[in-house]
Amino acid sequence: MAIVKMGELLLQEGLITQEQLERALRDQENSRERIGSVIIRLGFVTSDGLTQFLSKHHGVPMIDLKDYRIDPEVVTMIPASLVQKYGVIPLSRFGRALTVAMVNPSDILAIEDIKFSTGYEISPVVAALDQVMRLMDQNYGASLLLDDVMEAVEETKGEDLEIVAAGEANEEGEDISELSADSAPVVRLVSHVLVEGINKRASDIHLEPYEKELRIRYRVDGVLQEVLSPPYRMRAAIASRIKIMARMKIEEKRIPQDGRIKVKVEDRVVDLRVSTVPTPFGEKIAIRILDRAAVTFDLAALGLEGEASENFLQSIRNPYGIVLVTGPTGCGKTTTLYAALNRINVPETNILTAEDPVEYSLVGINQLQVREDIGLSFGNALRAFLRQDPNIIMVGEIRDRETAEIAIRAALTGHLVLSTVHTNSASLTVARLLDMGVEPFLLASSLSMVQAQRLVRKICPRCSEPVSFTPEALQEMGLGPDEYEGMTFFRGRGCTECGQTGFRGRIGLYEVLPITPTLREMILERASAAELEAEAIKEGMATLRKDGLSKIRRGISTLEEVLRETIT
Repeated sequence: MAIVKMGELLLQEGLITQEQLERALRDQENSRERIGSVIIRLGFVTSDGLTQFLSKHHGVPMIDLKDYRIDPEVVTMIPASLVQKYGVIPLSRFGRALTVAMVNPSDILAIEDIKFSTGYEISPVVAALDQVMRLMDQNYGASLLLDDVMEAVEETKGEDLEIVAAGEANEEGEDISELSADSAPVVRLVSHVLVEGINKRASDIHLEPYEKELRIRYRVDGVLQEVLSPPYRMRAAIASRIKIMARMKIEEKRIPQDGRIKVKVEDRVVDLRVSTVPTPFGEKIAIRILDRAAVTFDLAALGLEGEASENFLQSIRNPYGIVLVTGPTGCGKTTTLYAALNRINVPETNILTAEDPVEYSLVGINQLQVREDIGLSFGNALRAFLRQDPNIIMVGEIRDRETAEIAIRAALTGHLVLSTVHTNSASLTVARLLDMGVEPFLLASSLSMVQAQRLVRKICPRCSEPVSFTPEALQEMGLGPDEYEGMTFFRGRGCTECGQTGFRGRIGLYEVLPITPTLREMILERASAAELEAEAIKEGMATLRKDGLSKIRRGISTLEEVLRETIT
């Protein structure tokens, strides 16, 4: 009834003709859209014109939602079903009043229904239809899609839905950001999960089947966040859709599989690396998001600065020698190596890389994918590279004595070799290589520099604020008076920009250890890691902790983040 009244109101005010109203009503019977949406789509009234008219006619304030961000706590106050039913969006709460943006502020039934559901007094404001729909999609998209999926489940007789689409993925990348409402619910749900993950800057998406639930989580800034729990019966259908997109064997569920997907989101191409493993309750799927637009290969932007940056740059500009980057899994070692290659990638050099896997394609660099299953190991790749007239070689990881010795031989014969090792500090890397069986004299003569690194979350600049600690609390956390004296600490309060976490983005902590003549002598004598580190600090090396304290002092990260990733 309220929908028809809006059309009649526009007719009475002379904004549309009787013929236009009748045509809009006929169109609405087929499209099932709101009458205001139909009138705008047919071009009888502009979106702004309709909003201004309704605001003036009903005496209700008008609001521009173009860049509006809603507090997640407010979003949960109105169920998705009511948001979709009435075309409304909650904006803010003050005391017992809830401000709600409406396309049709004369819809008394909607106001009463929302008031009954929330228990708040409703303060309506008028907003443009397209802006309300955009916020609905941003804040309720997953819930609305799940409603469609639930309907599909109820209509399905079988225990599981298996294949939801057919065909192969497009080499140019399937555009998943503009799927129509006619697409299968599972297809739209999977696309929504991928698009949201990309837009939220997630590095990974995890789909995890348990005994009675299916959980979807995003890893944002290194921390996993649960975002969705689709109907359990859809686990096989969702897995099949992803495996089809990744060109995997959808019928094979007994062994792990790997695949890749190339998708388009808002005109940018994003690569997704997909891995599946069988579990007792279905296939667990991990999707690594490789978004070139979201990754920087600039060393300064990564957090490498000052004397550490100068030492690192000097090492990668040497014509020969080994440069190693070390740290735990997920600390950004590969990104650092890419940034280094990006800095020294010039037409006069021949650069080859052996990676497992190749994460980003770099123009001007010859990249090789290691495949242990066919005998193409890092060691074999290195041997082949030495016959390719290289200037610079990057090896994804030195895992064994064979690879280490070939890398050393390459460095000693006039090549610059970059690689990674899994250790916890720069000095421990030397001990690790010696434990592999590398001769001290070979290591001492070929190693140029070792860099250890960690990643810490950055404080959200929008909600950053000072925070104080007592001297006792600081000392309990392992900080000495010389470290915190005169320091101002910061934290993120939490806002819509950072999803109420207080953090946005990550930055590296670095420990750069140049191999000086004194350290070479100590390596020859098989000095311990502790002795090497003590000498390096004496020569001016900034430890991970010291670099972290520098970033705390400048309000880049929090004390808790740095202490979590470093040791004294």
